[in-house]
Amino acid sequence: MQKRILGKTGEKLSILGMGGIVVMNMEQRKANSVVADAIERGINYFDVAPSYGDAEIKLGNALKEKRDRVFLACKTDGRTKREAEKELIESLKRVGTDHFDLYQLHAMTTQEDFDAAIGPNGALEAFVKAQKEGLIRYIGFSAHSDKIAIQLMDAFDFDTILFPVNWVLAFKAHFGPAVIEKARSKSMGILAIKALALTTKSEDDKDHPKSWYTPIEDPKLAALSLRYTLSQPITAAIPPGDERLFPMAIDIAEHFTPITEEEIKILKEKALRLDTIFNSTL
Repeated sequence: MQKRILGKTGEKLSILGMGGIVVMNMEQRKANSVVADAIERGINYFDVAPSYGDAEIKLGNALKEKRDRVFLACKTDGRTKREAEKELIESLKRVGTDHFDLYQLHAMTTQEDFDAAIGPNGALEAFVKAQKEGLIRYIGFSAHSDKIAIQLMDAFDFDTILFPVNWVLAFKAHFGPAVIEKARSKSMGILAIKALALTTKSEDDKDHPKSWYTPIEDPKLAALSLRYTLSQPITAAIPPGDERLFPMAIDIAEHFTPITEEEIKILKEKALRLDTIFNSTL
């Protein structure tokens, strides 16, 4: 699998990452097999969070004896210094590691999120302290708001951003391009989520318990979608947490070729008929 440089960190990551939610609620032996297979096929970027049920424990157990072969990212929903410090220590224990390669503010969405995390005694203070203590190597954030993402990049010299990079969002809602351009101007590592998100999820959808949106399951459209995201100036993409879709995403990434102008035209036409999961607030 191809690898790309993660912005100014210099780290080389596989273009496809594995979200820990894939192994959430999975029998440990199967989780071990899924993780081992991912590493064998070239994936070295793994991401997890305490909000993903028992994923930290399952992923941590699966990475025993393999920790030095992977770039391991984690997140916190904590917005205050105290909350973030507590979640970091608990996550390290659950995963069974002495450090995370990347630690991120998780799902930054509102002005309240920003004010709390960046302000006095905010979570960012805990990150800087943890970095000095060797508990984390790099500092990043994930965001579901383009406005908040840009505010964060203006407020602090983050190493990475984890952000939705998706053709429906780009072509229908103009959501994302300005954020990517801002991150590029700061030489940040750009990590993508929601590459295989299609549209909003109906209330009676029981088929995708690990996803709050409707993921793309059709192999041809999934290939176009992931290839679109991987053709943007990003380092890597994390597919949905559905274990049924993860093998398909690996296959697509292993055979990645840049998307063509004709294929982009097809996606633009499809996007106009879909509801978006986010909208631009810029």
